[in-house]
Amino acid sequence: MNLLVRESGFYKRFFSLTFLIGAQNLISLGVGLSDNVMLGAYSEPALSGVALANQIQFLLQMLVMGAAEGVVILSSRAWGARDLETVRKASGVGMRIALTVALLLGAAVFAFPHGTLSLFTDGTAAVAEGAKYLRIICFSYLLFAATNILLASLRSVEIVRIGFFVSISTLLINVSLNYLLIYGHLGLPRMGVRGSAVATLTARIIEFVIVLIFLKRADTQIGLRVRNFLTLDMTLVKSYIRVGSPILFSNALWGFAMAAQASILGHMGEAAIAANSIATTIFQMVTVVTYASASATAVVIGKTIGEGRTDRVKAYAKTLQLLYLFIGLLTGLMLYVIKNPVIGFYSVTPEAKSLALQFMAILSVTAVGTAYQMPVLTGIVRSGGDTRFVLYNDFIFMWLIVLPASALSAFVWGWSPAAVFLCLKSDQILKCLVAVVKVNRFRWIRSFGRTGGQTE
Repeated sequence: MNLLVRESGFYKRFFSLTFLIGAQNLISLGVGLSDNVMLGAYSEPALSGVALANQIQFLLQMLVMGAAEGVVILSSRAWGARDLETVRKASGVGMRIALTVALLLGAAVFAFPHGTLSLFTDGTAAVAEGAKYLRIICFSYLLFAATNILLASLRSVEIVRIGFFVSISTLLINVSLNYLLIYGHLGLPRMGVRGSAVATLTARIIEFVIVLIFLKRADTQIGLRVRNFLTLDMTLVKSYIRVGSPILFSNALWGFAMAAQASILGHMGEAAIAANSIATTIFQMVTVVTYASASATAVVIGKTIGEGRTDRVKAYAKTLQLLYLFIGLLTGLMLYVIKNPVIGFYSVTPEAKSLALQFMAILSVTAVGTAYQMPVLTGIVRSGGDTRFVLYNDFIFMWLIVLPASALSAFVWGWSPAAVFLCLKSDQILKCLVAVVKVNRFRWIRSFGRTGGQTE
């Protein structure tokens, strides 16, 4: 069988979706990078404190994205069958779940900011700075959840440009306000980490308003209205729970795992916290195409199955695997090449700079594994219908292997921060072995019945 699909429409759809989603993600990450760089120049405790606070944001992001992915899987299939009513109903279910998660997490960190951050580190200076940031940024959680569910609904019907424009507005507003409020320019008060939090909160408010205006004035496909979020179709709720709950649990496990990783490194000193923040932020910027390819794949595979063309799914899966490897090699090389110039933008201690360079060198290798296994498992397998496999796989690798081994290496065996970091990221290579077997057996292609059951 020829490994390369020869349909020009397939490549056009995949690359256009990947490019637009990647551009949106890149600009969104620019918000975090602006916080990272400006606070890094402000003070290392501020950088470390906000880096810890952003672990909470990352957990929220994973939970909201879990709810959103459930929407995309159901809605992209409905879009393939031109069933827009199901798209609207799925959006309503996902919105309720995402807002509930955001409300609970926001209330918890507002009530216990110091206690929450103390789980990650013993550094009192970093905790104090992070708590100032959390007390403000937690008010953006509901807005973040609502905006991302709406964008996921639009993405599932191949409307992605609005996400790009929303991200541009967020970046411009956030960078401008960061400059003014962190340092106190143009006569404004010098607010430090509080200024960064106010800037991000303001940007979240504006991006939510932009999406609402688009849905009201410009959307001609979905036709979402307030009533779609006030009523529930219990048949679809059951289907969403069966399809989406494994995704939500998987993302929750991953979010908590990243928090646990930050906690392990956080207890190795503030230099390790700052280095991890720098390295992972740059890694996220470089690998936007990797994550965008997974999102694009979910839409392409889901829509193809919804159209009833399951005979093409196998050919698409084989071609996509080659594309992922090519993307991984490019991103790994890019990260390795830019690591030294990028570190010059940060005003941190020599120890933090040295660790950041070591961390980025490690990530430049694991990026290849990430680029293959992540879109294979979350893009192909999950959107193909087997939503439970990623949950089991992540639990075994992360919670039974990587985290216990990393904790032992840090606190019992006394390994260096770089060695511990390598241990923490080793699953990105190990999971490739599972991914290549799973995807090429093709037992993940399933259809969803109206009651939410899955059939092969």
